[in-house]
Amino acid sequence: MSHNYETQRRETYASFKDIGQGVKLPKTGVVDFIFFIEELDANWASLEKALQAEGFSTKRMGDKETLIASFGPIAITPEEIWQHERTATGIALKHDFYPDGWELAD
Repeated sequence: MSHNYETQRRETYASFKDIGQGVKLPKTGVVDFIFFIEELDANWASLEKALQAEGFSTKRMGDKETLIASFGPIAITPEEIWQHERTATGIALKHDFYPDGWELAD
């Protein structure tokens, strides 16, 4: 089954709208894109190397199932977030990881 980027894009725009309700968002910031492992034998190092080659910083979470790919600072707009989310998702899918959303970094 192929990944539905259009559905993911719509979810990103909806999430952006939701987090902006009643909260003043910064003009720029770092965005964390969250990915979870699909196959237990997925190559974490290869994924991290590919993401880092595109300018992302990476961090493995302690649960041994999640990777955070951070990018920025970028303009905090749905268009800019989606552009980087699309890039990171394409890389992650090739390495047996799936997207699990994004959030503004602390």
